[in-house]
Amino acid sequence: MTHPPQTPFDDADDVDPSDKRHPGTVVEVFLVFLRLGLTSFGGPVAHLAYFREAFVTRRRWLTEKAYADLVALCQFLPGPASSQVGMALGLQRAGYAGMAAAWFAFTLPSVLLLVAFAFWVQNAGDLAEAGWIQGLKAAAVAVVAHAVIGMARALTPDAPRASIAAGAMVFVLLVPHPFIQVAAILAAGLAGALWLRAPESGPGHQDAFTVRVSRRVSVTALILFIGLLLGLPLLAGLSGSAWASALDSFYRAGALVFGGGHVVLPLLQSETVPQLVDAEVFLAGYGAAQAVPGPLFTFAGFLGASGGAGVSGLAGAGLAGAGLAVAAIFLPAALLVLAAVPFWERLRSNARARRVLLGVNAGVVGILAAALYTPVFTVGVLEVGTPALVLAVLAFVALNSWRAPAWAVVIAAGLLGWAVL
Repeated sequence: MTHPPQTPFDDADDVDPSDKRHPGTVVEVFLVFLRLGLTSFGGPVAHLAYFREAFVTRRRWLTEKAYADLVALCQFLPGPASSQVGMALGLQRAGYAGMAAAWFAFTLPSVLLLVAFAFWVQNAGDLAEAGWIQGLKAAAVAVVAHAVIGMARALTPDAPRASIAAGAMVFVLLVPHPFIQVAAILAAGLAGALWLRAPESGPGHQDAFTVRVSRRVSVTALILFIGLLLGLPLLAGLSGSAWASALDSFYRAGALVFGGGHVVLPLLQSETVPQLVDAEVFLAGYGAAQAVPGPLFTFAGFLGASGGAGVSGLAGAGLAGAGLAVAAIFLPAALLVLAAVPFWERLRSNARARRVLLGVNAGVVGILAAALYTPVFTVGVLEVGTPALVLAVLAFVALNSWRAPAWAVVIAAGLLGWAVL
């Protein structure tokens, strides 16, 4: 894994990396993660590289093997993997308050930027034909295509896993239903358990990531996770409230997505278009989310702030809608970290569980490939025409061949769209 370059926010002398005698403070955790939230561009894989540089190499909060163990745990859980790694590091360093501080500091910068963008979009009038919007949608095509190819190389390197991915893609495309992604993930996990070979287990026990979470807290978190997952749809249906429905939608998106990052796109699209926003606004916001640092799950803040414009939108959404969406989409991740940490050592040694994870990861690739076709390609290219296709191809070459950062490609695509589309 390559080391990310240091940023102006990385002061080598602000932490004594050799001092491991005392636990950290909440303020320390907040400041470190705020720096990362302001400078961590590039998606979840890049975030994990930044975390490794900050916490393993420079500050020595944990060993290389313990960090690998933590990453493996968070890859196994549903939710935004890099954010869960950050939560767990904050939890280990400064307890429950440290966990909250790590999450808040890492997500705050991108939430503020995307909410501000949402307010600007709302006041800009009809943007359906705006050239810069077309540019952002074309950039979204390139970014998602790049993500699909990169994930396919890592997660579907052999025929069985590629077949699982293809099956999930066909399933999702042929049966367009809001819950079909969940069914595809379950089917992929079952196929992995029955068909795939288990990988070798992770690092040894002496170097495993450990953090003190009581069994009572862990069980309570798991009960809350399941209770909200099952209870929120009932609340939304019985109350008929658009706010309860939005809470259910964003919570479910955060609870049922493996790997985080771009993978959340299909679930968010099915849950929010056209209920909260139209497809044009959705893709414009998704494109803008590539140009900000921090976790891509903060795209929920844009959707929540924009949520008054849909078919059954949130009346007066604004900051309240953004806050609800961000809290709801990240809450499952926090509950799962608290629930899983005490049981991870037993789970990671289970061969069947590792086979299920392989199948789920392959299925996720197929679901994202289906989202690449619809709505990303159909709305971003087919509805616009040849100029958008040209711009998408140029953006993809910049990402894939020239290794340009996603945020720079998105900004350039928006400017080119404004100039020529």
